[in-house]
Amino acid sequence: MKIATPNISSGHPDALGPIAAGVPKKIRPARLSKPGVAESAAPSKAEFSFNLKPADIAKHLNRFVIGQREAKKVLSVALCDHFQHVRLTIEGQAAPFYQKQNVLLLGPTGVGKTHLIRSAAELIGVPFVKADATKFSETGYVGGDVDDLVRDLLRRANGDVKKAEHGIIYLDEVDKLATRGESSGRDVSGRGVQTNLLKLMEDGDVPVVSPNDMTGQLQSAMSAMRGGGGAQPETINTRHILFIVSGAFSGIDEIVRHRLGANSKQATDQLIAQTSTADLITYGLEPEFIGRLPVRVACHGLDADDLFNVLRKSESSLIHQYERAFAAYGIQCEFKDDGLRRLAELAADEKTGARGLMTICERVFRDFKFQLPSSRVKKFAVTDKLVASPATELRRLLGAVKSHGKSQ
Repeated sequence: MKIATPNISSGHPDALGPIAAGVPKKIRPARLSKPGVAESAAPSKAEFSFNLKPADIAKHLNRFVIGQREAKKVLSVALCDHFQHVRLTIEGQAAPFYQKQNVLLLGPTGVGKTHLIRSAAELIGVPFVKADATKFSETGYVGGDVDDLVRDLLRRANGDVKKAEHGIIYLDEVDKLATRGESSGRDVSGRGVQTNLLKLMEDGDVPVVSPNDMTGQLQSAMSAMRGGGGAQPETINTRHILFIVSGAFSGIDEIVRHRLGANSKQATDQLIAQTSTADLITYGLEPEFIGRLPVRVACHGLDADDLFNVLRKSESSLIHQYERAFAAYGIQCEFKDDGLRRLAELAADEKTGARGLMTICERVFRDFKFQLPSSRVKKFAVTDKLVASPATELRRLLGAVKSHGKSQ
């Protein structure tokens, strides 16, 4: 039986229970402006409409990310608070003081952190940029400049500064910026990068053209000389850009365990969920940096049951990719539940979350993808037996087709 795409409007098994009750069947994304279209003028009040509720966002995320109930809830509330404030600001009704709810996600690799943020940004309709913290260095040293994150957001907004100023920047691997203990040399990728991010995460102005971009500077100067300098703002303000950072924070569970008492028998996921500001500082992050991340939530690791549900229920399930790959050659690939279960169990042993699914699937289907397109096989089922012994099942499939051809 072919796996059917779940109908989210009928109620998803991973939905947030009563919180999602009464959500309209089709959620209309909020839009700053038409996607993919650059605007020459600042958006008017009518150009930014945000009418989503936290349950709407959570329900949308359930379609693509399995599990992580608490992360979805926290992220949905933070996004709604932020973009409601943006809407009220544009309408001239915002409160004079507002602390931006930048988010810190903790959790192991492959649990859906990036997928959560990207899916939410697509729903809301704002530009989205993702980068790894390890590519940046302190100003004046070889490496990326954190201001480039904001300029990348401008590129994603097709040069529309006003649209870029309401985007989302997602910075992964921030745990790699931790600087534990005293180092003997100049720290150019840890403490320095944290310091450079402080102003951006709160309220800073980033030049549209990098000071190191000589070509861009020359073009900007020529435009100003021709009288076009007033058409485009020279800086991008980060006041309404939402920053979401994440990291695996390997070993922080032991810091939490030590704080709670060395004899604590709690599991790793339970310990990480109790991470405090003091624990993050002990880990090596700067107090000022942590202070700009008031919303924090832990994502749990994925076990075999979670991975089975990722394959079977997620609209972005990897199995759809394989169905399409074989269908391109006129071959129907049917995934049975026992086959999905075995794939999930093998992927769980990889200890890399959902990324382990691709590793296992490529290993299992490698020879099928190579040989079947040149054969007369038009249909096969992915069962427990096939996943356990792919070479044996492939030979059986090819042999059965040859025998059928001879009998005719």
